[in-house]
Amino acid sequence: MNRFNIGLCLSLLLALLSTGLSAQGKFSMSDAFLKRGALSPANLRQLQWIPGTAQFTHLVGNQLVRTNAPNLAVDTLNLLPKINEGLVSLGAKPLDGMPAVTWIGADNMWFHTDKEIYTYSMTEGLNRKNWHPTEAENVDIHDKTFAAAYTMGNDLWVNLGGKELGVGKSEADGIVYGKSVHRDEFGIFKGTFWSASGRYLAFYRMDESMVTKYPIYVLDSMPAQAREIRYPYAGAKSHHVTVGVFDTQTGKSIYLKTGEPAEQFLTNVSWTPDDKYVLIAVVNREQNHMWFNQYDATTGAFVKTIFEETSDTWVEPEKPAVFVPGSNDQFLWQSERDGYNHLYLCSLNGKTARQISKGAMPVTNFYGFDTKGENCFYQVADESGMNRYVFAANLKTGVFTRLNSEEGTHNALINTTGEWALDAFVNAVTPRLVYLSRWSDPAKREIIFGAKNPLEGYSLGLTRTSTISSKGGMQLNTRMILPPDFDSKRQYPVLVYVYGGPHAQMVTNTWLAGADLWMHHMAQEGFIIFTVDGRGSANRGQAFESAIHRRVGDVEIEDQLAGVEYLKAQTFVDPARIGVFGWSYGGFMTTSLMTRPESKDVFKCGIAGGPVIDWKMYEIMYTERYMDTPQENPEGYAKNSLFQYIDNLKGRLLMIHGTSDDVVLWQHSLRYIRECVRKGKQIDYFAYPEHLHNVMGKDRVHLFEKVEQFFKENLRDATGTRP
Repeated sequence: MNRFNIGLCLSLLLALLSTGLSAQGKFSMSDAFLKRGALSPANLRQLQWIPGTAQFTHLVGNQLVRTNAPNLAVDTLNLLPKINEGLVSLGAKPLDGMPAVTWIGADNMWFHTDKEIYTYSMTEGLNRKNWHPTEAENVDIHDKTFAAAYTMGNDLWVNLGGKELGVGKSEADGIVYGKSVHRDEFGIFKGTFWSASGRYLAFYRMDESMVTKYPIYVLDSMPAQAREIRYPYAGAKSHHVTVGVFDTQTGKSIYLKTGEPAEQFLTNVSWTPDDKYVLIAVVNREQNHMWFNQYDATTGAFVKTIFEETSDTWVEPEKPAVFVPGSNDQFLWQSERDGYNHLYLCSLNGKTARQISKGAMPVTNFYGFDTKGENCFYQVADESGMNRYVFAANLKTGVFTRLNSEEGTHNALINTTGEWALDAFVNAVTPRLVYLSRWSDPAKREIIFGAKNPLEGYSLGLTRTSTISSKGGMQLNTRMILPPDFDSKRQYPVLVYVYGGPHAQMVTNTWLAGADLWMHHMAQEGFIIFTVDGRGSANRGQAFESAIHRRVGDVEIEDQLAGVEYLKAQTFVDPARIGVFGWSYGGFMTTSLMTRPESKDVFKCGIAGGPVIDWKMYEIMYTERYMDTPQENPEGYAKNSLFQYIDNLKGRLLMIHGTSDDVVLWQHSLRYIRECVRKGKQIDYFAYPEHLHNVMGKDRVHLFEKVEQFFKENLRDATGTRP
């Protein structure tokens, strides 16, 4: 180990040791949000490999630092002055800082400003490749041709070499082109999909004219006006989606014959590398059957179903097919068909589907292949769900290799040849280390970056992670944050922070065990902060997550109460001063825990933010996956509607909602307040005008100062003393 690495390890050790010390300083709730960058571990900015090489770069200030992996030789690329010189010569404004660049090869890169696309070569200089309107949204740039697809209003456009081409123009209210569909479920996050060559663009066309309109109030108009959105309530009509293919050479579009029923989900759109076919995972509205279909890209004809997947609970494809380099036939597909999310090597003929990753360790990230397509690289969660490791697997032999061993979270960047790996590692007490190694010899590695403890000098309490048993026999991960001046002979109030729903994991072996800084501020103020990841939460396998099927709220309450029993068994916990706080699904859980008979008199107070109150009022795509429709499961919907439990409310409940929330509609909490008034139940309420589902920006400080004030007022001890 060279001198630099020895010194770095010593400094890191000192920094890590300070994490467990009771240092002098506190940070405010405002600091927890407005100074979050300075209080978070440093990282290597814009870290990336240069394609086809063993070199990687990262940004320091406005300069790119380039490192040669075999010998760690470093040079600095001061490109901003030359880029700005080129911009000025092209009549554009110079940039204040180095843009986010993407390397194309050893000599050149590309970047995107607010309206223009450029390449920069260290030998040939700057070249303007394309542009789009400044007000364009959903910009999707092909990484070889630099053609840009984008939306303007509900219309879709393509700019090809400076020429604007209209792809789809909204014919009527409710017709939308080129945007994300199905409420961003099924891993969908965009509405356009370039073919490999860039000649073709697949795109979504959504007809939501049949979907219920919902008003979002705009307060600054006189009088106040409403902005209407389309919101598909569970059990009601859903929007209809089709997939078009635009040919940039002919300027014409065709539509894929995806068939009936119209109320189906067209998910995980991908292309074969030869531009001939579009692949779509078609999911029925019941979300228990998926057909992986192949369509002809030039005629739109249905070719065949490559394979199908069914489930007694739900199927939820979230990752498109990824083709093996050099093959137009073989691809990797991610599926939970064996109970855990794994990689399967498939072919277009549908006859082969060999499992690549295995075991009770779901794949959580796919990194790609080596250039020859012999090996693939991916990340898994371990059996506990707490740790993340990186694996390499040989596609022919099936032999896989684990690239790292320390408990914690490993995230990899693999160079395009598949020879070198950068491993960004964190765990509960390690802010960040970045290792460099050959993936074939992961034990021989170098530390190329180490972040200092950003909280050195601040007073932090001990964070404990442990497991408890649920009534279902499952082991549940928990996190407890103690006050910095913790005294085991005292009794402390506890704030239980809950989410409780799918697609989320609160407790992980990452920096601070996944806790947010506001939690540590509350611990500094004398609270114990406790979280349990119950059944229904992510990265523990399909059986663990699907325990909530058709009865959301039931097992989640059981598991939260198991957490409370664990708390009450600790002599330093005051069982009479336990509060609960959650947002969204966590708001549903908070309201449930404050009012459902199973948790009667457990919590003294609670804060429910953006809460789902009645699942009949929530969106089709999410709700019907877990609950089926209200018509199919009336008993389940009736049991988890929280209006019926209002009479059970005894503790103090504060409900908070953004008035422009387009995810959990404001209607949920407004109706809940109305029913509380009718039943003579007092409830605290606060609205954040024109905020969406989450209160963001500087107003988030206001929100969490309110959270702090509420729990200080309501979890006083018997003498009236605050924590």
